[in-house]
Amino acid sequence: MEQTALNVKQQALQLLAEWAEAQFPEQIEPDYENRAIIKAKSLLNWTENASIQPLRLLFDQVRLTQTTHQQNYTIPRAISNQFPTIPYPTDTTPDLTAYKAEVKSAIEGLSLSDWNNLSLLFIFLEKYGSCISFINDDLAFWDVVKTTSAVASILENNEDAEHLTLVAGDLSGIQDFIYTISADGALRSLRARSFYLELVTEEITQQLLEKFSLPRSCVIYVGGGNLYLLAPAKQETEEIIETLRNEVNQWLLKAFQGKVYLTLTGCQFPIEDIANQSFAHHWQETVHQLAKQKEQKFANQIEQLLAVQNSYEPCQVCYRDDEQNLKPLNPNEPDSVSACPTCREMWKIGSQLFKINGIARSRQKDFSDSAFCIPFELPQETIYYYLLKNNPNLDDPETTLFLINNWSINDYQSSAPTIPLLLGNYGKRTESDEESGFMRAEEMTEIATEMGGIGRVGYLRMDVDSLGQIFAKGLGKLQTLPRIASLSRKMSYFFKVYLNSLAQHRDENLPESSKQLTARSRNNLMFIYAGGDDLFISGVWQDVVEFAFDIYQAFRSYTGNHPEMTLSGGIHLAETKFPLYKAAEYSGNAEEDAKNNGRNSLSLFNETFDWEEWLGREDITISQLSSLDQETKNYLGQNIELELFGILPFVQLLYDEKIGYPRSFLQNLLVTAKLQRQKLDEYKQKNDQTDTRDIRYYLHLPKIAYTLARAPKSMKDNTDFSVVSSSLKKPCNAPYYKAIATWLDLLNRS
Repeated sequence: MEQTALNVKQQALQLLAEWAEAQFPEQIEPDYENRAIIKAKSLLNWTENASIQPLRLLFDQVRLTQTTHQQNYTIPRAISNQFPTIPYPTDTTPDLTAYKAEVKSAIEGLSLSDWNNLSLLFIFLEKYGSCISFINDDLAFWDVVKTTSAVASILENNEDAEHLTLVAGDLSGIQDFIYTISADGALRSLRARSFYLELVTEEITQQLLEKFSLPRSCVIYVGGGNLYLLAPAKQETEEIIETLRNEVNQWLLKAFQGKVYLTLTGCQFPIEDIANQSFAHHWQETVHQLAKQKEQKFANQIEQLLAVQNSYEPCQVCYRDDEQNLKPLNPNEPDSVSACPTCREMWKIGSQLFKINGIARSRQKDFSDSAFCIPFELPQETIYYYLLKNNPNLDDPETTLFLINNWSINDYQSSAPTIPLLLGNYGKRTESDEESGFMRAEEMTEIATEMGGIGRVGYLRMDVDSLGQIFAKGLGKLQTLPRIASLSRKMSYFFKVYLNSLAQHRDENLPESSKQLTARSRNNLMFIYAGGDDLFISGVWQDVVEFAFDIYQAFRSYTGNHPEMTLSGGIHLAETKFPLYKAAEYSGNAEEDAKNNGRNSLSLFNETFDWEEWLGREDITISQLSSLDQETKNYLGQNIELELFGILPFVQLLYDEKIGYPRSFLQNLLVTAKLQRQKLDEYKQKNDQTDTRDIRYYLHLPKIAYTLARAPKSMKDNTDFSVVSSSLKKPCNAPYYKAIATWLDLLNRS
């Protein structure tokens, strides 16, 4: 099947070469008579007349409602080798002339052996073919090639097959496994647990590919505990899936006391549905089957699950009590807590994560140049994952090499299968002697204090709103396999790749006209998890707050400011010794508050508002605000002009030392906000149906007028003060007093 996959890649590269007017080796003669490839091409409408054109932004096609959206295009730009710049779309049709020249040079730089290297062609076509269209103007060339390769490979042994199988898997219980830990060094351990589950998902995918003898191009998506791939619809398919599911769950039950469980299923569908909207139904059917399996966790391991087990002193990290072999978590610290083998393993993994560039998957017990080994002791065999500091040139076809966020073509010239592994893996290096390279919470709070603010660690959780619905029905009649694969790929790029770039090289990756409190870099961050469509980030609280605003604005621009492509997030600030699992819980609760606010919101400082209210607006009328409903706009007066609206604009001006303000000014803002809240709560407790908008928007006026009148002369004399003063007295800004005052207070604790 790999030969068929290689054949498709060679045909695609030959087509790309012809488009770019590049020379290609005459010795390379793909088999254009291969019947499996011919059928796959036919199914996907890959005809001789299909041409390469500028790529329309796929996000523009999302329609959950009847909302119309402008047309955007992807900038033609190859993916950079390291820290790729975020490719924001353009609303003008791009000229491909310069990009043709770039592709021409890249193709002519390939050697003859490169043309026969499946791994290298895979990464080359992804690198250069993700930003141009083929067949349809919203279909990326790479996604068409990858899908064609997958279908043709499956058809190789049965050209007349009428059905395919969509295999889907999900690791449930991730929250329990990752977040329920409490101990010194929990940040390192939690980061390692997140990474470990990425490898578990990858191993399940590798097992499926091996058992079905499929190439990597059959993988639609893998990450975040989820996987989707195409497989043949043969008689033993269901048996293969069920056997693997039972083997993995047997191992998971033993290794993690049943905290993590694998659901794995397959849904057969007519082969012609890969390119029409019926594919959405089959996708939903697999999701439904996964949900049913989750209701019967470990059904085939019930005897093992209910068997009487000896109980011992619990691990002081994860609290499991079935392990007798407790040892210090950190052997270098005499007072380190006692931990089970799994937690000690995670601790060791955490010490290596920022030091590795690649991972080797092997059945060999010994491996050279390995920084660390992670064994997966499955019932039938043991698979070893070796963490590598350098990228070796492997010649063992039985060993798979994963390169982390690496699109350097030269690094894929190994004869061993080589695969890019996308990983949200940013972390500010510590300035202490911490062996892992991680910043500790103590260092984060020290930096926060040195910056003049309160000493706190910030924890951010965020995810895409309504992503399940977007995948289920967002593309409507365009809900085909290549487009769903493209949507998955673009989401993975943002959360696993571009967020690294945004943290590492902020100035190069922020959208134009982004709003920000400060222009400084904010890289005192630690990605605990980033992938799929969500993230969990810790760091110096000032940086975490500002980075949340960066992420939102970057995501909105990345998706063409589509009104239905939004994020919701929650931030919790905690002291140094605050348990990490509790910080995860509280930031998760804050994120849920944002979701309950109608989504597209942020919960911060125990206040929840729409992103527009946090980011603010300047020089607009009330009628132009999207965060206020029409009834409220009518109540306030649609034509009222606002010099400032929202939270950030006030914080920006008042945080500037030119204005200056006494602490009593902040206290009065907080008192006013407290009075409003008390009055609103009284009406709520009484179940009073009286219109409370007068309280929400007008109760503040006497108090705020008094506060502003008593402001120091130095404050009043500043030219910006009149803008702040008049805008604070506008009714629509009344709900934001507490957030404004709290933010300023925490920034200026010194």
